[in-house]
Amino acid sequence: MGQFILVPILVIAALILISALFIVKQQTAVIIERFGKFQSIRQSGLQLKIPVVDKIAGRLSLKIQQLDVIVETKTLDDVFVRLKVSVQYKVIRDKVYDAFYKLDYPHEQITSYVFDVVRAEVPKMKLDDVFVKKDDIALAVKAELNDAMLDYGFDIIKTLVTDIDPDAQVKAAMNRINAAEREKTAAQYEGDAQRILIVEKAKAEAESKRLQGQGIADQRREIARGLEESVEVLNRVGINSQEASALIVVTQHYDTLQSLGEETNSNLILLPNVPQAGSNMLNEMVASFTASNQIGEAMKEAKNKGNQE
Repeated sequence: MGQFILVPILVIAALILISALFIVKQQTAVIIERFGKFQSIRQSGLQLKIPVVDKIAGRLSLKIQQLDVIVETKTLDDVFVRLKVSVQYKVIRDKVYDAFYKLDYPHEQITSYVFDVVRAEVPKMKLDDVFVKKDDIALAVKAELNDAMLDYGFDIIKTLVTDIDPDAQVKAAMNRINAAEREKTAAQYEGDAQRILIVEKAKAEAESKRLQGQGIADQRREIARGLEESVEVLNRVGINSQEASALIVVTQHYDTLQSLGEETNSNLILLPNVPQAGSNMLNEMVASFTASNQIGEAMKEAKNKGNQE
């Protein structure tokens, strides 16, 4: 009979012991209340409480948490924009009591402060400045939250403006402006490239013309030197300069005819093209040289008479 009474007692004692023991995880704080009144804060590890008398009122994580708040507001240039503000915060280990008892809904409290600060700062800026100064907005939110949430046992680690989303029509207009600006820049580069090509081509053509002219000048210089040497050779055998010049011209004439005869597919026509063309040319040249000498002698005699008088 005693054994049957002992078993329930042991079972009840085991249940009481089990209910008295509890485990607190790492980076967690447990609030213990006794008959509804705050009793203590228990940290990580195996803990003991008085069954029935003590009760676990709540558990608070001491890890860094993140709250994403989306705020819609208007900029200085009347553009509606949505900002996503990410707030990283944690419960201060020494202020677990304040975090648990002073504030029922920390998320709503943080969200309210974020809305207040963002809607106070963004309307002072134009849309382009919002993108450039997003870090300034984040710092303003962090400063305001730190001052407000520290009394409630929360530490604001960092605030980030992670997204800026203007109205769809505004984004389309910004994309068009950006595309037009890039097309303008591309057109300027293409124009510069074309101008460089034109300048370089003109320089190349000028250099080609200069070299071509130099070549023609050198060619004519060599031809003149060769003619001079030919005249000197003919003078040494008793042929005067006029006859030598006429002979050279006639020789070149027949050399030209010979060159034309060697070209089977040539379409060149040489005028006059008669058998007596060479002799006629020679006679005309001799006659012109003779007339030129006579005119020169007459002008010389007239000049001498004028000097004597």
